[in-house]
Amino acid sequence: MASSSSKTSCFQCQDSTSNCFRDGWRLRNGERAHLCYQCACVYEEGRFCETFHSNDDGWRDCESCGKLVHCGCVVSFNQYFLLDFGGVICRECSKKNLKLARNQRYAREFQTDPTDVPDLAKRIQIEPHYWPDGTVMDIKCISRTGKPFLNPLFEKSLTASDADMKLGRIVIPKRYAEAFFPEVCEPKGIMLNVLDMESKEWEFLFRYWPNCGSKTYVLEGLRDFMISHKLQAGDTVSFYSVEPGGKMAIGFRKNSVAKPPRQ
Repeated sequence: MASSSSKTSCFQCQDSTSNCFRDGWRLRNGERAHLCYQCACVYEEGRFCETFHSNDDGWRDCESCGKLVHCGCVVSFNQYFLLDFGGVICRECSKKNLKLARNQRYAREFQTDPTDVPDLAKRIQIEPHYWPDGTVMDIKCISRTGKPFLNPLFEKSLTASDADMKLGRIVIPKRYAEAFFPEVCEPKGIMLNVLDMESKEWEFLFRYWPNCGSKTYVLEGLRDFMISHKLQAGDTVSFYSVEPGGKMAIGFRKNSVAKPPRQ
């Protein structure tokens, strides 16, 4: 018979009488904090630090919306980002800023309102000739059924390391990885089925490397994809979500200059 000392107790209030425990945030040892029903509800509503840590140090204002963020706390460490010029920004504002910056870029190309996200997505579907030279291939043949459209997420210019065919992987900037990719709870990662612009499905591994208390996200298994499209350093890889459905899609734009053949 198990001893009473082995009973599960709530990480926050130490209550061991609850019949319903839920997993909370991930602890530094890799395990999940066990919470009783009442504490789990507060955590899931996003009010945990506000409720239980209001008198602790480490509170800072989001530089965008002014919302208080409990920095340095294991409960909320994934709810904010450090800004290069100092200060912090909450996760919600970071997503909004990324989308706004992305839409402003396309708004300049399409000469439309950058806040009109659905309109931008539709124009990408039906008016590919508005795209810069070399990008039209990203738009064709994503699906031959229904009326889906591509919602641009982000782009990345391939570095020499990204374009190394022996590695066959791309490092994904953390802000994009945590905003647009599924959450990964273990370094081994998860498999993703990603469409290319000819409706071919590729299987990639999305994972992270622990890096000094942070994470470096990578998309692995791209060797065949990169070889088939002859991608090189300087080329641009684009990521989209296919709406409706939200499936991820990948395209590319050739920016690298091919080496002239020897005479």
